[in-house]
Amino acid sequence: MKSSISILSSDNRLEYINELNYTNCNYIHVDVMDGKFVPGTQFSDNEVKAINYVSNKLLDIHLMVDDPIKYINKYKEYNIKYITFHLECGKDIDRIIDKIHKFGYKAGISIKPGTNIDKIEKYLPKVDLVLVMSVEPGKGGQKFIKDTINKVKHLRDIVDKNKYDVVIEVDGGINNDTAKLVPYADMVVIGSYILNGNNRYEYQRYINKVIDK
Repeated sequence: MKSSISILSSDNRLEYINELNYTNCNYIHVDVMDGKFVPGTQFSDNEVKAINYVSNKLLDIHLMVDDPIKYINKYKEYNIKYITFHLECGKDIDRIIDKIHKFGYKAGISIKPGTNIDKIEKYLPKVDLVLVMSVEPGKGGQKFIKDTINKVKHLRDIVDKNKYDVVIEVDGGINNDTAKLVPYADMVVIGSYILNGNNRYEYQRYINKVIDK
């Protein structure tokens, strides 16, 4: 299981990334919020640019925004692996996927806890990742929603049956206990749980507790 580390809850994000650079985490997870799709704004254009400069890890961008194209256009030639947007944004989904691919990044689509997996099934041949939210998007430190377990299993069945090349990612309330509940996921986003540590060695220890299953 791979790990994408959310820096949302960190008080000093750039310093935190400098420490995470020395761990075996796979990606830095950046939750971009516009104050419309979810309450509050996070990760300004300048901060994302700074993160891109500081991180030795590829970025895993999660767009919680009404207008994904507007944000994607700002991230050209960044050190990004995935750009994920929400099905619920209500925009032209195919156009957004094509735009991400045009920039040379992997395209991800995300769904909120209340959205059924079947709503994204027709996009699975085109996307590279599905991010299943196990909390309501927009705020760190929430508890894992257990309905996610069946959703992830259902998604895994669809992906495997059709042999889609899709990474299944789970985000929200992930720790060493809840990660065991989603063994069918390929990757988990770990946020506030990692911040129980105080340095790169402790961060690594907490990461290992989650991914060593």
